[in-house]
Amino acid sequence: MTAESTLTAAPSPGTAQVPPPPDRTPPAAARARRRAWDEVPRWQIYLPLGIYLLFTLVPFYWILLFAVRPAGSTSLLPWPMTTAHFEKVWNERSFGVFFQNSLLIGVAVLISTTVVALAGGYALARFDFRIKKGFMLALLCSQFVPGALLLVPLFQIFAELKMINSLGSVIIAETVFQLPLSMILISGFIRNVPYSLEEAAWVDGCNRFSAFRIVVLPLLRPGLVAVGSFAFVHAWNHFLFALMFLSSQDKQTIPVGLNTLMGADSVDLGALAAGGVIAAVPVVIVFGFIQKWLVTGFSAGAVKG
Repeated sequence: MTAESTLTAAPSPGTAQVPPPPDRTPPAAARARRRAWDEVPRWQIYLPLGIYLLFTLVPFYWILLFAVRPAGSTSLLPWPMTTAHFEKVWNERSFGVFFQNSLLIGVAVLISTTVVALAGGYALARFDFRIKKGFMLALLCSQFVPGALLLVPLFQIFAELKMINSLGSVIIAETVFQLPLSMILISGFIRNVPYSLEEAAWVDGCNRFSAFRIVVLPLLRPGLVAVGSFAFVHAWNHFLFALMFLSSQDKQTIPVGLNTLMGADSVDLGALAAGGVIAAVPVVIVFGFIQKWLVTGFSAGAVKG
């Protein structure tokens, strides 16, 4: 190359240099995995998925079939349909009362677990203290303790507090049972929020609580939805605490109500299936609305910031 061509190719002092476009060619390993995926016959993918869906969805179809099929019918199709089983369990079996009690317990456990776990998780994520590692280990070890082992001591405590046959006893027990895991999850979500954001808020005149409320709390929304939804679902489905602490029928929950539908000598399959559908519908609706937040929340909590 001559000096003249070099001078011609050189950019003028006032001209902005445009960087070359980035190389978007996938690496060799990614191209190899893509080729291997394209070479797999599609039936080898769809057949296992179809078998998995069959084993997963058939029980749901079966319980729905018994719930809407007339008594004595042996048809494998939900036709003709009837609502007699739903009317029976809702009115005659007091499932309307059970539903209200379960909903009240679930919402109360959701709120109490989220608030307490938020405070404890923030302390674990932002403060260093001498027994922090031991405390975290104790929280983890508490998850290996079966809930049945807590029934006798909790019953004695609630009996001394005159809280037997009270919804408050179940709410407290469920909250205490859910707190360890919830605090660990919330602390992981808070660690993913850069500490510099809070420091910038302090410089702007916020105190610690205001900085947390304005800066950190909005970023924790997916994590709070994940923790709160699991607390609600666990309280909604839990059987032991409600069976142990609630004695009168007007205080019972849906899992205990389902147990009453199974007699010693016979089982009303239609009523039992209708009760199961009633118990499953709120959970399905909750997860249908929060599935995006749930995936985002657990993805954020799985990455250490």
